[in-house]
Amino acid sequence: MKHRVIVVGGGHAGVEAASAAKRQGAEVILVTMTARDIGTMSCNPAIGGVGKGHLVREVDALGGVMALAGDSAGIQYRLLNSSKGPAVQGPRAQMDRRLYRSAVQDAVRRLGIEVIEAQVRDIIVDRGVAAGVVTEAGDTIRANAVVLTTGTFLRGTIHIGDHTESGGRVGESAANELGCRLYDMGLRMGRLKTGTPPRLDGRTIAWDRLDAQPGDDRPTMLSFLNDAPAARQVDCAITETNEATHDVIRRNLHRSAMYSGNISGKGPRYCPSIEDKIGRFPDKTSHQVFLEPEGLDDHTIYPNGISTSLPVSVQEEYVRTLTGLENVSILQPGYAIEYDYVDPRSLNESLELLDLPGLWLAGQINGTTGYEEAAAQGLVAGLNAARRCLEMESVIFSRASSYIGVLINDLTIRGVTEPYRMFTSRAEFRLSLRADNADQRLTPLAASWGILDDTRLRAVEWKSSALDAARAVLSRQSFTAREARGAGIQVSGDGARRTAMSLLSIPGVEIDNVIELEPEVKHVAPEILAQIARECIYLNYVERQSAEVERLRRDEARAIPEDFDIGAIHGLSSELREKLRRSRPTTIASAQRIEGMTPAAMNALLLALRARERRSATR
Repeated sequence: MKHRVIVVGGGHAGVEAASAAKRQGAEVILVTMTARDIGTMSCNPAIGGVGKGHLVREVDALGGVMALAGDSAGIQYRLLNSSKGPAVQGPRAQMDRRLYRSAVQDAVRRLGIEVIEAQVRDIIVDRGVAAGVVTEAGDTIRANAVVLTTGTFLRGTIHIGDHTESGGRVGESAANELGCRLYDMGLRMGRLKTGTPPRLDGRTIAWDRLDAQPGDDRPTMLSFLNDAPAARQVDCAITETNEATHDVIRRNLHRSAMYSGNISGKGPRYCPSIEDKIGRFPDKTSHQVFLEPEGLDDHTIYPNGISTSLPVSVQEEYVRTLTGLENVSILQPGYAIEYDYVDPRSLNESLELLDLPGLWLAGQINGTTGYEEAAAQGLVAGLNAARRCLEMESVIFSRASSYIGVLINDLTIRGVTEPYRMFTSRAEFRLSLRADNADQRLTPLAASWGILDDTRLRAVEWKSSALDAARAVLSRQSFTAREARGAGIQVSGDGARRTAMSLLSIPGVEIDNVIELEPEVKHVAPEILAQIARECIYLNYVERQSAEVERLRRDEARAIPEDFDIGAIHGLSSELREKLRRSRPTTIASAQRIEGMTPAAMNALLLALRARERRSATR
C-alpha cells in the first residue's frame, strides 16, 4: 500500500488526477462506477474556448491527458476571439464523444492505472487522516491519499418538469451515501445546479434551411504536440429561437423545475437555461442555437443554447418552432441536475481539505463548472496527493504564472456562490498568460517535478531554442526610420533606431515587412515567427501591467470608509455594485475576495477611493 493514491471518479478531474499521481511515481487506483464510462463527456461535446482553452493548454503543458485525447477526437476546430488580441484568443474543438472516451481510456491503460468498478460510500479516517475508502459492497481499499472527483453525483437529483429522480447523470445512480457522509463530517457544503439541452436526431433536421458553421481553415490544435487533426472535419450549423419559441416557453415557465421551486441550488449564470434567457432578457427577440454533431458515426445533435428543465412535451413543442427543426425528433430530453458541493474555502491551495489531511477534492465538488476547470483541478490534486505520499513538498500554482493558479486561488480565497467558470478577465497577468505560451511557462516546472516523458521535453526544448534563436536574429541590428519606411512600416521620424522586434510591436506591422529588413527571418519556422509576433504585440504593455498589479498589492491594506458611496464608482457592473453594497468590505483586500471582482474593477474602486481622499484633503 506504500505510496498509494485512490482517485474516486472517472470524469475529467479523476482522469487527470490519476494521470498526474501516476506520472509522479505513486501507485494509483481509480475507483469508478463503470469503467466503460471513463472519459465520458456528460454535457456538451466540445473542449476549450476563451479562458477554458487556456486551461486545456496548461494541463497539456504539464503532461495531462485532455488535449491529446481531444486532438485524437476533434471533428471541428475554431480559435475563438480570433479577431481580438492573442491574450484572449482561446482554442476550442468539437469532439466525437466515442473517439474522445476511447482515447482517454487508452491513456489510462497505457499509464498502468488500476481501475476498480465500485461505488464509494465512505472515507476511512485513521487518527485524523484520510486513509482509504469503503465501497457500497463493504470492501475497504486503503491508501496514503484519497482524491474525490465526484462531479454531479453527490446526492444528485435530476429534474424534468415536475418529475424528479435520483441520479448523477441520466441513466446513472447518484452517490447518496457518500454525500451524506461528507455532511456528517461537518464540512461546509451546499447545493448547485447545472443543466443540459435535449439531444436531437440529426436525420430529422432540415440542414438545407440552416446556415453552416465551418471550422477554421488552419486549425489551432489543443495540444502542443500536434499540428493537424486526426479525425475527419465537419460543419456545425446555426439556427435561432423566435417569438413563437419564446411564447411557448413563457406559457410554460411555471412548469419548469427551475421556476416551480423544486430546485434550490444556483445554476451557472454564464450558461443559462432557455427559461432563464427568456426570463432575464424579455426584450430579446431571438437567441442563437448552435447545432453540434456528437460524432462522425452518430446521428445525435447537441443544440447548444437551449438547456432546459421543462416537461418533455413542452421541450418537443418549443424545439419544433426553430427554423430547420420543425419535424425534429428528440432522442433524449434536456434536464437540470442538482448536486452537493464542498465550499472550496475549506481547502488549501494544493486542494487538500484543511480539516481532513489526506483528502483532496477536485472538479464540480469544489463548485466549478466545465470539463476544463475540472481537469486543471484534477491535475493539481492528483499531483499533490502523490507528492505527499512520496514525502515531497506540495506544488502551489501562482496567479502570476498560470490560469490554474488563478482558478485555485479564486476558489480557495473567494469561494463560490454559483458554479465557477474561467474567464480571461479573472487574471491580472493575462497579457503574458496566453494559450500559445503555456508550454514555455509550465513545461520546465513539470520537468523539474519529474512528471514528463521525453517526447514532451524534447518538443519544448526545441521550441525554446528556436524562439531564442529567432529573437536573436530580430534583435541583432537596428534600423533607421527611413529604412523602416522603405519596408512599408510607418514610423515617426524621431531619429530613433528600432530593432525588428520593436518594429513588430507596431500595430499593423507584419512579418513580411520585417523580412524585407532582415532576410534571414524567412528561414525561421512559421509557427515560431507567429508566436514572436504575438509576443511583440504586448511588449509595451506587459511591464505596465505588472506595475499595476504590484501597486494593487501595496494598496490591499487601504481601508474603505463605512460611508463610501459604492454608486459613485464608474466602470462597475450593476452586479458588482450590488455585491459591494451587500458585503460592505472594509479593506481593498476583503473587496478583492468578493466573487466576480476583476483587476479592472479593483482599479476602478481604487481610483474612486483616491478621488475621495483628494477631495477630503482640499477641504
